[in-house]
Amino acid sequence: MSFGAAAFRTALLCLSTLAPACAHAEEIDTEHLYGFMIGTDVGNLGEREFQTQTTGRFAKSAGGYRAIEEEAELEFVPVKNFRIEVGSSFSYYNVSGVPGLEDRNQLDWQGVSLDLRYKFLDRRTAPFGLTLALESRARQIDDLTGAPSRNYSTELTLAVERDLVEDRVVAAFNLFYEPESTHFFGKAFAEQESTAGAAAAVMVQLRPGFLIGGEARYFRKYEGSALDSFAGQALFVGPTAYWQLSERSRLTLAWSPQVWGRPTGSPAALDLLNFERHQARLIFGFNF
Repeated sequence: MSFGAAAFRTALLCLSTLAPACAHAEEIDTEHLYGFMIGTDVGNLGEREFQTQTTGRFAKSAGGYRAIEEEAELEFVPVKNFRIEVGSSFSYYNVSGVPGLEDRNQLDWQGVSLDLRYKFLDRRTAPFGLTLALESRARQIDDLTGAPSRNYSTELTLAVERDLVEDRVVAAFNLFYEPESTHFFGKAFAEQESTAGAAAAVMVQLRPGFLIGGEARYFRKYEGSALDSFAGQALFVGPTAYWQLSERSRLTLAWSPQVWGRPTGSPAALDLLNFERHQARLIFGFNF
C-alpha cells in the first residue's frame, strides 16, 4: 500500500473514532443514504416505503431564480435485489430578470416518474456493490425554464460502492447518462439534449443511525440526445447528512453549490447558463 493510500485510510479511521466509544456501529444501509447520488442497496424482499423528496435549485448569473420540486414516491421490492419506485411531483418556479428566461411565478403539477433498480453485487459478500438504475420521467413543465412543454427523459446510472471501514465508512461512485426530449408548445420540433457525468461520495457513521459526509458531482451538458454538441460543464460539491429517526423513518439532507463550471464559448468560472449556482435536497421516508 502506498504512503498516500495508507495516510488516507488512517485519516478515515481517525474520523470514525469521533463517535462515542460506547456507541456500537450499526450495519450501514445505503439505499437512501445520499442526497443526490444513489447507493447499491435496494431494500429487502417485500419491503414497502413511502418518501417525499424536496429539491431546490437557486440562482443564475443575474436576476432571481428559484425552482422547487416536491415529489411523492412509493417504493417496493417485489423480487430479491430488484426495486420499483413510482412517483408524482409538483413544482414551483419564481423567475425574475434572468437573461434568456421569461419571468414567471407559478405552482403546477410537474409529472410522473418510474425508477427501476437491480443489484448485481452485494458489497457485504463481494469486493464491492454494483447496482444499475433506470429512471424514466414524463413532465409537462420544462425543468430549466418552467415553461409549459412535453418533456421526456431517461437517466441511466451505474452505482459502485465499497465499505472503507466496516460499519463506519462507506464510499460510492456513480456514472450517469440522461438523454431528454422537450417539445415547447408553439414550436414545430422537439429540442434534444443530454447530460453525462460522474459522482463520488464518502459517508461516515459517527453514531448509530447518524452519518455525515459529502458528495462531488461532475456534469457535462450536450445538445443532441447522443452527446452531439458540447454545451457546458459544472462541478458541484457539498455536504450530506443522514439520520435514522426511528426504526421505520429516516431523513436525508444535502446541499451542493457549484464550485466550478464553464459554458461553451465563455471564460466564466461557473456555468450558470445550463446549471444553477446552488442545489439542495431534503428527503423524508418511512417503511409501512
